[in-house]
Amino acid sequence: MKKLINSVEQVINEQISGLAHAHPSLRVNDEPLYVVRADAPVAKKVALISGGGSGHEPMHAGFVGKGMLDGACPGEIFTSPTPDQMYECGLAVDSGEGVLLIIKNYTGDVLNFETAVELLHGEGNKVASILVDDDVAVKDSLYTAGRRGVANTVLIEKLLGAAAEQGADLDKLVELGHKLNNHGHSFGVALAACTVPAAGKPSFTLADNEMEFGVGIHGEPGIERRTFTNLNDTVDQMFNTLIENGDYKRTIRVWDREAGDWLEQEQHKTALKAGDKVIALVNNLGSVPLSELYGVFGRLQHNCQQFGIEIERNLVGSYCTSLDMQGVSITLLKVDEQDLALFDYAATTPALHW
Repeated sequence: MKKLINSVEQVINEQISGLAHAHPSLRVNDEPLYVVRADAPVAKKVALISGGGSGHEPMHAGFVGKGMLDGACPGEIFTSPTPDQMYECGLAVDSGEGVLLIIKNYTGDVLNFETAVELLHGEGNKVASILVDDDVAVKDSLYTAGRRGVANTVLIEKLLGAAAEQGADLDKLVELGHKLNNHGHSFGVALAACTVPAAGKPSFTLADNEMEFGVGIHGEPGIERRTFTNLNDTVDQMFNTLIENGDYKRTIRVWDREAGDWLEQEQHKTALKAGDKVIALVNNLGSVPLSELYGVFGRLQHNCQQFGIEIERNLVGSYCTSLDMQGVSITLLKVDEQDLALFDYAATTPALHW
C-alpha cells in the first residue's frame, strides 16, 4: 500500500484540517469532529446536516456551504460518525427554524443519526430526518436492512439545500426529501477494489475479465460477479438494471415531532418510464479517468434516448467516491420543473459551485 498519509490513526484529522485551510468558508470543530458553514447558524433558515464514514469525498464535507449543507459529520473511514458529532453539529447550525438530518441507509448511520434526532428533540430543538436508499443492486446487504444509500444523496442535498436557502420550512423539506428519494435510482460497478488504509490491501480481488456488478460504496458485493467486456455492454447492463428494479415498496421510520417518537410510514419508489425527465449523475467511485466517465455518459445518453427518458441536467465527475476504487455509478433522478429550478439555484461549496 502506497498512500499520501502519515499514519492510519491521523488520516481523518489531517485531511479535514487541510480541507479547512483550503476553504475559509468552512469552520471545523475538533472535538467532537464536525464541519459547518463559517456563517452558521444562518438566520431564518432550516439547517441541513449529513455525514457518514470518510472515504467518500467530497461527500459530505465538500458539500457544506450556501445552497447545500449547513454541516457535515465525518466518521473514520467507512465508519459511521457518533451521535455526539451529529448532536453538537445540530446545535451549532440551528438558527431556531429547525434541523433536518439526511441519513444514508446504513445500519450504523441510521442508529447513530436517530439517536442524535432524539437528543436534539430532548433539548427542545425542532428536528426531523429523511432516509436515502437509492441503490437498486440489493434489497439487503452486509451493512443495511433494505437498499443502500449512495450517490442520489448528493442530488438530494443539492435540491433540499436550495429549497432551504429559499425559505422552505422543516415540514416542506421533509416532504420534498421523501419525494426526491422515491424518484432516485442508482447502480454501481467496480473493475478493481479500493484499499482501506487500516487494512493495507484491496478489499477484494477480481480477475482481469471480471467486474463486481452492483458494488456498494464500501466495496461490499452486489448482485454478482460478471464478465467484463467493454464500455457499451457494461453501461447497457447497468441501465437495464436501473429500469427493471425501480419499483420498490418498504416501511421506514419517520420522526413525529409532536409525539416525540418514531412512527412507521410506507414509502413507494416508482420505476422510471418513457417520458420521464431526469437529472443524470455519472459518478467516479475513485480512480476512473474523467475521459472514461464521459464515455459512460455518452452511452447512458444513448440508452435514455432509446428508452424515451430525457436527461435535463447532468453531473459527471467525483461526487460520492469509495477511496481509490476503480468503478463508476449511475444515478437517475426523476424531476419536474420545480426540481430543476432547485438544481439550478446557486451553490457555493468546495466541491459544487455555480
